[in-house]
Amino acid sequence: MCKEETKKLLIKHYQTYPKLQIRDILKFLHQSAFGCEHLISDFFAVTEYIRNEAMECQIHEGELIEPLDGEYCRVHLDYIKQGLNAETLGKLFCLSAVHNENGKQLLEEKLSVLLELIKEGTLPFKERDVREAIEEWKADGFPACHHSEEFRNAYFPAYRVIKKEYALFLSLFVKIDNMLQRGSVNLAIEGGCASGKSTLGKLLKQVYDCTVFHMDDFFLQPKQRTRERLEEPGGNVDRERFLQEVLSPLSQNIPIEYRSFDCHTLTLQPSIMLFPKKLNVVEGVYCMHPELERYYNLSVFLDITPKQQKKRIRKRNSKELAERFFNEWIPMEQRYFEAMDVKARCDINIEIGD
Repeated sequence: MCKEETKKLLIKHYQTYPKLQIRDILKFLHQSAFGCEHLISDFFAVTEYIRNEAMECQIHEGELIEPLDGEYCRVHLDYIKQGLNAETLGKLFCLSAVHNENGKQLLEEKLSVLLELIKEGTLPFKERDVREAIEEWKADGFPACHHSEEFRNAYFPAYRVIKKEYALFLSLFVKIDNMLQRGSVNLAIEGGCASGKSTLGKLLKQVYDCTVFHMDDFFLQPKQRTRERLEEPGGNVDRERFLQEVLSPLSQNIPIEYRSFDCHTLTLQPSIMLFPKKLNVVEGVYCMHPELERYYNLSVFLDITPKQQKKRIRKRNSKELAERFFNEWIPMEQRYFEAMDVKARCDINIEIGD
């Protein structure tokens, strides 16, 4: 826990909601520590409740995504009015409901920061009242608490708590949900290595039960790795085979049969049979090559900074393999991005933070 970040967020929370009561601050900290794990019953009940609440809630005038102090955030139900399906938010809500073994310890650490702010006069509450409320709450086992009547009457809260990592993609989910109302969606996920393309593909499969294809399955076979091919921007994958085996049948809505390339054995693996669905996802660098672009009706670029990219690569690879990324594969990606103006050609750009 970062003490200064906790202070900053508590102060901002009070400034945003000056009529909040002690209970509302405790709720903010409880959600920061535990997220939404205590609220999950079953997906269908969650979705129906979200749908009904969204129909009745008033327009939220502030930020639609409010960060909590930790890995969670509040997502206001105005997103439903923008086209996000209740089912999509319900799935994200359920996926966020992971039990935190350290939740109680985190909460107590955050409460100590709250008391510091009150003691120094930064927040306008009586220290004795807050200490009494905390002790009573602790004696009950820190149960989830509701907003105060004052807060409800002043701000009409209507939101769900989800993980911040999911909220990053809400603009994409809104676009997907709007497009699915009119037909099928073939989505391309572009971006540099370690930007989170495969992670986003996995999340989309969890939320939409979509078909996901990986460009990593189509790296060049040894016989194809000529000097001329590797010097070609975007030439590092077998886009011709990907077009023939995946995108062409996908465009015809017929079964797709292809063989993935194993980079360890340098051989093609047995055939895989997949069937097109309403949402079909292609994730991986080079998937937005101009020869492939027309087969998608939606594309997103995950934009990661060089500093964050290096940090992630070093974290998940050996030193030797990381150097190959830095000296060989990333320069090839950058030549492709620049030569093909990939980022500008994508429909949505999402900045990947720390």
